[in-house]
Amino acid sequence: MASGAQASAWRVAMSTLDTQDVASPSESAFRYANEAIIITNADNQVIEVNPAFSELTGLALEDVRGKTPEAFSILPLDDHRSVRLMREELQLRDRSKSQVSYRSHDGQFYPGMLSINRVRDTQGRVDHHVMVLADLSAIPAHARHLNREVYFDALTGLPNLQLLTQLIQESIQHAENQQQTLAVCSLDIDHFQAINERLGLTVGDALLSAFAQRLSHQLFGDDVLARIGGDEFVLLLHHGVDDVFFEKLLGSIRQPLMVEGQVVYLTASLGITRYPHDHVQGDVLLRHANQAMYRAKQRGRDTHHFFDPHHDRLLQARHEQRQRFMDALDHDELRLHYQPQVDMRSGQVVGVEALIRWQHPERGLLSPGQFLPAIDATPLEIDLGEWVIEQALRQLASWQTANIVLPINVNISPAHLLTSQFSQRLAALLARYPTVSPALLKLEVLESAAMHDVTAALQTMARCQALGVSFAIDDFGTGYSSLTHLRQLPVSLIKIDQSFVRDMLVDRDDMAIVESVIYMANRFQRPMLAEGVETLEHARALMVLGCELAQGYGIARPMPPEALPGWLEQWPLRDDWHGLSRLQ
Repeated sequence: MASGAQASAWRVAMSTLDTQDVASPSESAFRYANEAIIITNADNQVIEVNPAFSELTGLALEDVRGKTPEAFSILPLDDHRSVRLMREELQLRDRSKSQVSYRSHDGQFYPGMLSINRVRDTQGRVDHHVMVLADLSAIPAHARHLNREVYFDALTGLPNLQLLTQLIQESIQHAENQQQTLAVCSLDIDHFQAINERLGLTVGDALLSAFAQRLSHQLFGDDVLARIGGDEFVLLLHHGVDDVFFEKLLGSIRQPLMVEGQVVYLTASLGITRYPHDHVQGDVLLRHANQAMYRAKQRGRDTHHFFDPHHDRLLQARHEQRQRFMDALDHDELRLHYQPQVDMRSGQVVGVEALIRWQHPERGLLSPGQFLPAIDATPLEIDLGEWVIEQALRQLASWQTANIVLPINVNISPAHLLTSQFSQRLAALLARYPTVSPALLKLEVLESAAMHDVTAALQTMARCQALGVSFAIDDFGTGYSSLTHLRQLPVSLIKIDQSFVRDMLVDRDDMAIVESVIYMANRFQRPMLAEGVETLEHARALMVLGCELAQGYGIARPMPPEALPGWLEQWPLRDDWHGLSRLQ
């Protein structure tokens, strides 16, 4: 059969390349492409090859003209059944891709990737085929004598993890040279283990092979599909990809597969990262794609998720911060500072609150806001909580020897309070300091702590009270159901949040909240303490409203334990504050 007009045009165009000074972009692409390109007519007989083909195989156009690729040893990697399937695929589809072996210029056979695109004329008839042969040159020269099993999956014939690792590095280099993007997509079949157990290993293997074949039909040009184990696949995509492409890919995966007489429906979870947006080495790209794939599974499966390098850097920084905090615990870099609490009516010091600080060797003294967010909702919260309780008990014992007997309020996180062994651990810590009365330890819990599990919170607090330890609600007014908490929780002190107290003199809403909290506390006969008292004006206003206990910068800033005795000596000399006792 004579080749069509388009195939004839190829011959004419290629024959003029040597006589023209300037070639068209398409002609230049054909001549200077790195991959071997073969043009065949409608009968799959060669009509043109590019210089890369001749360099790769050692065959000139005259050697292969009029022959089919199989005639000059471009063959599927598997048996005769695979040869038949490849021919059938060529007949049925306008685009296909398969693993092949080809005879190189040195006479040896090497693995390659053959992409075939069928070109039709304006009437829809097959005119010619464009074939791209990639020699998978990522395989190092010194290893070419090894069996193909070293680099290819035995079941599907796809590149395995070892070859994929090298292909990723080569693809990165190609993307940099061409200033293009590379997408690495990790794909995992959803619930495949259950499917495998239901259908059996034999059908499962056939299903994986059919699945791999279906995926390969969705790829373009020099894209790569690899199987790295079980039901896990990886795609290297060299063309621009977006949500539309991956939705189309997922849609193709959802189509039923006929395997061994059974119809099977599959879905998959996809995780994608893109280079150079994710500018890391190949093994890290693969790891990031896997992370995104697991995120897709967490979102419900049968979807795709793009890796976010910025978010990952934040997570990495948070991990490093947590690791550094663990070191701080181990290396005794944490400190407790203490802020006095006073009765404004009598002027008496009624206790202190223990506040965590970090004496960082490079950054100096760090406040809680500079490091506590990093350990939020992690087991480090519990480690820190136990450390604070023990340090407070140790300080109580030390102050008792100096005739200073003041209760210490310790902040406990909701997660720590609701651990199953909290009361037992507290009892063990108290037992280490038998000279310290448990009544000197007051545990402050956030108002929202009990909302996590009201029943568990009440039970834990009851067991702690049986040990002689009392409770305070911290930051009252910021939670969800303050009245309910006030009625249910066994607390001996309510602390009014400083965010309301600080601006109560200039903000009507804050003043209204403070008034409401004081009213409720008085109605339920609970003592209350205002945080954030910075001036005498704050103190007078609170006393008028009925709140007489306070702490804040106007009274004293948090101080190291060795500074407290000196402050206690100076406090009676503060006539301005002691003058509050004369207020009616």
